[in-house]
Amino acid sequence: MYTTRFHKAVTVVVVNWNGRSCMTQCLESLRNQSFQEMVTVVVDNGSRDGSQGIVRDRFPEVTLIELPENLGFAAANNIAIQIACTDYVALLNNDAVADSLWLESLMNAMISHPEAGFAASKMLYLDDPGIIDRAGDGYTTAGAGCLRGRGQTADAYQSVEWIFGACAGAAIYRMSMLKDIGCFDEDFFLLYEDVDLSFRAQLKGYRCLYVPNAQVCHKATSTIGYDSYTSVYYGHRNLEWVYFQNMPFHLLIRTLWRHILYIITAGGYFTATGHAVAYIRAKLDSILAWKTVWNKRRQIQTDRRVAVNYIQNLLESEQSLTRLTRRLKR
Repeated sequence: MYTTRFHKAVTVVVVNWNGRSCMTQCLESLRNQSFQEMVTVVVDNGSRDGSQGIVRDRFPEVTLIELPENLGFAAANNIAIQIACTDYVALLNNDAVADSLWLESLMNAMISHPEAGFAASKMLYLDDPGIIDRAGDGYTTAGAGCLRGRGQTADAYQSVEWIFGACAGAAIYRMSMLKDIGCFDEDFFLLYEDVDLSFRAQLKGYRCLYVPNAQVCHKATSTIGYDSYTSVYYGHRNLEWVYFQNMPFHLLIRTLWRHILYIITAGGYFTATGHAVAYIRAKLDSILAWKTVWNKRRQIQTDRRVAVNYIQNLLESEQSLTRLTRRLKR
């Protein structure tokens, strides 16, 4: 049983898997936060690159949880969340560097907006901080997550606003909300687990606040790679689970044709780029889990507290052409 020094306001959790090359920058940025009423926890997912030694030797103030194997992003975060004794938990990717005002900005936002269950940061590219990686998460009428603001200049998305969800790579959650809705779904392993949590939170009436002053620079896809087999498989398997578990029935009927069109379009893209095997396997495995998905759906929809119109108003129009153009430019 792990013990922690949790007598602070917020627990900051960093999940690591073979992140030796980026861990120092990440933890140094947390050490330099203007808000210091926090405890930092690193959950190491069975790294084999000596990452744990960096934490032990250079950051003695950090609580290190060493797992014997890679349990996935969702499970690793849950381990830290479940032993936290703070009112808030913030998550930061190991390949992200937080601005010194990041945590202070998130905490101030949560305190001044008690109706917020969680909040999203502005994430900029580490190698090009003048460009937005994402400004919180959206969810489209085709049943897919979308990255708000990706590719726009850093001076865009400057307003505090209510949005669909938060990327778990740089977010804060009210612990009381997590105790109500549950933590990350560990069946997801990685990818879309934060979209699922955002959707479940919204269905139970917990709103997400976008905080533009809470900025981090993120080395996107540094852990699993861009359009790797891992990212294609987990991303497009889990996409189906989020959609079919969380979308209210009336919206499911209205959006299903868009979702099918999205599947066909994405399938064409991944076939043309040599990722057909990962994509097809993702869709087959999502179907094979239909009993589990159905049981989760029944529970999630039974627990829903908001009107269908509220969820409908959160959905953004699907911009498949924009997605495709962005990918082709890489």
